[in-house]
Amino acid sequence: MKSKLNLDAKVVDSARQHAANIAHSMQDFIDRHTTVSTERTIVRLLGIDGVDEVDNPLPNVVVDHIKEAGALPTGAAYLLGNAIVQTGKAPQEIAEEIAAGKLNLMELPTCSVEEAGEALKPAIKATFERIDAQKAKRAEYLATIGEGKEPYIYVIVATGNIYEDVIQAQAAARQGADIIAVIRTTAQSLLDYVPYGATTEGFGGTYATQENFRIMRKALDEVGEEVGRYIRLCNYSSGMCMPEIAAMGALERLDVMLNDAIYGILFRDINMQRTLVDQFMSRVIIGYCGIIFNSGEDNYLTTDDAIEAAHTVTASQFINEQFAVLANIPEEQMGLGHAFEMDPNTEDGFLLELAQAQMAREIFPKARLKYMPPTKFMTGNIFKGHLQDALFNLVTVWTNQSLLLTGMLTEAIHTPLMQDRYLAIENAQYIFNNCRHIGDEIEFKQDGIIQRRAQEVLAKADALLAEVEENGLFDTIQKGIFGGVKRPFDGGHGLEGVCTKGENYFNPFIALFMDHE
Repeated sequence: MKSKLNLDAKVVDSARQHAANIAHSMQDFIDRHTTVSTERTIVRLLGIDGVDEVDNPLPNVVVDHIKEAGALPTGAAYLLGNAIVQTGKAPQEIAEEIAAGKLNLMELPTCSVEEAGEALKPAIKATFERIDAQKAKRAEYLATIGEGKEPYIYVIVATGNIYEDVIQAQAAARQGADIIAVIRTTAQSLLDYVPYGATTEGFGGTYATQENFRIMRKALDEVGEEVGRYIRLCNYSSGMCMPEIAAMGALERLDVMLNDAIYGILFRDINMQRTLVDQFMSRVIIGYCGIIFNSGEDNYLTTDDAIEAAHTVTASQFINEQFAVLANIPEEQMGLGHAFEMDPNTEDGFLLELAQAQMAREIFPKARLKYMPPTKFMTGNIFKGHLQDALFNLVTVWTNQSLLLTGMLTEAIHTPLMQDRYLAIENAQYIFNNCRHIGDEIEFKQDGIIQRRAQEVLAKADALLAEVEENGLFDTIQKGIFGGVKRPFDGGHGLEGVCTKGENYFNPFIALFMDHE
């Protein structure tokens, strides 16, 4: 791709190398540690599901049993593999016996690591057969009924009741949506367990549970067949249960997952050590399953100024890209995030927004860029809001963004109603159709406002990444460089769930998930 912005390829390469060095230095830390949520993910992938008699999820029961015995460094894989060798029982039976107080994993004789690994193979095989069948089903749908054109029109449902969400999601698909994101209930990201079963009560969204994923997936498949277009499902692989929800998404064929460790650190105050370890496990799952991840850079602009802090968004995109590379995620599954969030009263603000979006596309040419709509400066004036969304839609199609989170004219008033979504989708479709190839036709003035702005933001991002590389990512976050939010290394939620791996530790899933092209 020839740079319309006249970006210096050497500066892009420099920024990417700094980001790669940052990610590699973090990977050393990640590889030495595990967490309760990563261990619960292993437990789930071994086929353990359900709840005990007081509704505690069995993956929590098993990992709490291990942690309370001081054996978390040994890991769930070895201890469950050993239990299979010693008892001859399947992982689900073992979990149920632990829950009933009939089995203590620490009191069993011990086998070798190799024997424990061998004992897990039938359970692992069953899980991969299920995930591979879901991947094949998605491929079959795309090959037969097809899909909408990019930019994909992405809308949210957020009633709190999964059955009401289904009604709204199917209506949105009929109106033209390509991706349905089920917004998660407020503060679920801070729960250190995943609720079980279908749910009908949530505040500002609906609980992310495996059964809710299954219900919505079935509903979107039905409406997709009706409208002749595969409808993608999005949810949140973030928070305290980041990798567990990725595993649930793999099992139930989600297509898009919000997944960004730095977002959780900054905006949910989750401990940075905990969430970076969890992010790696979640991303190797996402990479294998063909899921597009969405990173959370757009949120920086809700707490920081979109003009002054634009380079922090670009720097974070580079870092997210390199964390994804280490998890073997293809560029086509990298939904790097950014947002149309400049003050609409800014003179030539549209030109600055256009520069930022075009720069993201040129730096990450194959990425499925996820572009977020105006929210910060929405006032409740629905007519002005609809115009702001129209300008956002124009930049989206002009710069070949991939996932457009559709702006709602009622932003700042209420969670969207079906008619709000209809108007938002109609707005996007009108502009996308009328301006489909505008980006192919228009070039930018040499050394004009747009080129100068993009070059300046890129240079500042490169300088920031050099600083982060020198100081380390942990120290950078502690200083509040991203989003203007400071977080301490030993603070936040979930630190007690982190430990250094012990000598018998193994995670059988990492290598298997990473072994794909």
